Amino acid sequence: MKEKMAKKFNGFVLIVLLVICAGLGVYGMEADIPALGIPFMVLAALLVIGALTGITVVQPNQSVVITFFGRYMGTIRESGLWAVIPFSHRQKVSLRVRNFNSATLKVNDVDGNPIEISAVVVFKVVNPTKAVFDVDSYMEFVEIQSETALRHVASRYPYDNFEEVGFSLRANSDEIAQELAVELQARLSLSGVEVLEARLTHLAYSTEIASVMLQRQQASAILSARQKIVEGAVGMVEMAIRQLSEDGIVELDEERKAAMVNNLMVAIVSERGASPVINAGSLY
Repeated sequence: MKEKMAKKFNGFVLIVLLVICAGLGVYGMEADIPALGIPFMVLAALLVIGALTGITVVQPNQSVVITFFGRYMGTIRESGLWAVIPFSHRQKVSLRVRNFNSATLKVNDVDGNPIEISAVVVFKVVNPTKAVFDVDSYMEFVEIQSETALRHVASRYPYDNFEEVGFSLRANSDEIAQELAVELQARLSLSGVEVLEARLTHLAYSTEIASVMLQRQQASAILSARQKIVEGAVGMVEMAIRQLSEDGIVELDEERKAAMVNNLMVAIVSERGASPVINAGSLY
């Protein structure tokens, strides 16, 4: 369906003509002038029928789609009081921005892990003609297609990327939201709807695996922390030995270097504070 502007004229003009014709008709009947009273009374009656069946009020950010006995007559977008063809069907369509909160869906991510996910979609109708004629109910169409697109996007990515390669639902929420909005726009363009924004509002592992995946996340965090500690400890030991050698504080052979490296690594990497043993020298 291609949108076209409906033929209309100011509704206040129709009301003023109705009042004038009714007044002249009443005056003619009371003055016993049938040639004046009867035509204006008939015209006033016709204007009343036209006003009752053809006047419509259009609010700001609202449109009215007009059909006449099954034929599309056009769309009104300008706000105000308008008079259109009598006995026409006038369907109002809001052009305001709306939110749709999807239900919490249970889907499998790309790794097969069951997750719970939901999203909010911000949209508005930009083509009321398509919204009325190309789909049965554009609100229901938005709801179903939003949940379908959310399931499709969620199934293409892992919940969490432990290898830190590629996107994940948890770590790349902005990229996932952008892809969801693009896919939604492709699906909803048929209904004359424009997607303004799509964001994830809930993301979690399903209850049956939540505890196990939490342990996996904790283990991954511990391993990552240990790796950082070891890398820092090696750098500190290397710097200490090099500084001792450059300043000539002490000459260390390979055996003593190995012992110092061992002691420093234990002291730095250990989870508990090291207890130093002071060597006061030998009696002999």
